Amino acid sequence: MKKFALISFLSFIGCMTAGAQHIGVQLYSFRNQFKTDVKGTVETIKKMGITEVEGGDSYGMTPEAFKKLLDDNGIKTISVGADFKQLSENPQPIIDNAKFFGAKYIMCAWIPHDSKGFTIDDAKNAVAVFNKAGKLFTENGLTFCYHAHGYEFLPYENGTLFDYLMQNLDPKYVSFEMDVFWMKQPGQDPVALMKKYSGRFKLLHLKDRKPGTPNSLDGRADEESNVVLGTGDVGIAAVMKEAKKQRIQYCFIEDESSHPVEQIPQSLGYLRSLK
Repeated sequence: MKKFALISFLSFIGCMTAGAQHIGVQLYSFRNQFKTDVKGTVETIKKMGITEVEGGDSYGMTPEAFKKLLDDNGIKTISVGADFKQLSENPQPIIDNAKFFGAKYIMCAWIPHDSKGFTIDDAKNAVAVFNKAGKLFTENGLTFCYHAHGYEFLPYENGTLFDYLMQNLDPKYVSFEMDVFWMKQPGQDPVALMKKYSGRFKLLHLKDRKPGTPNSLDGRADEESNVVLGTGDVGIAAVMKEAKKQRIQYCFIEDESSHPVEQIPQSLGYLRSLK
């Protein structure tokens, strides 16, 4: 990334926007950079003005060393990821990891299912696992969120399997993290869903989709269809307006393209430009 582009963002406090919204980054965005330079990647995130992240991994370092690296760069972990299998079998280490990093939220981003597609049996199993784990997390002062990936929008009865999840996951114990790309990808309207299920979404993943990208219902898409916020077809401005109205506090940019170091500062600039 060009030096002037980095410098231009040193004055932008990446966790703050209008109102009470916090803009951070999902560390998965930098998965390729972490493979070769963990320290340098964290320093790059700091230079972008980002002070809050969603993570939970240590990228080959000990958890203690990685947390110190984050601390030294003034970066806080707000949310950590959780694997479905571990949620089902032994959620205590997930709690321990969240508390170690000082996170407030735990998120799961995938419900296992076979290549034939997501089914009502998969959804029922997830409801049982999430409600049980979510209760335990709540008792430990943590908020659990499910991050849908688009395959949940297969038809079911008079709605979709996503509707089934919403109706059967106990709101006392399970909230949702909306990835706006993965709402658009199966042909849904992110803002309409936010309004339909107002109050259920506690976190957002912000990413935009290249115009012309074909929809899909399998939770998969070309990584290069991730474009700078405001240049795609998701409708980020409307999303942010509704998120502010609903007081969704934490929004994480997740850029799955091969060039997040170039794109994320541009996305931050776009978010900063919104009124």
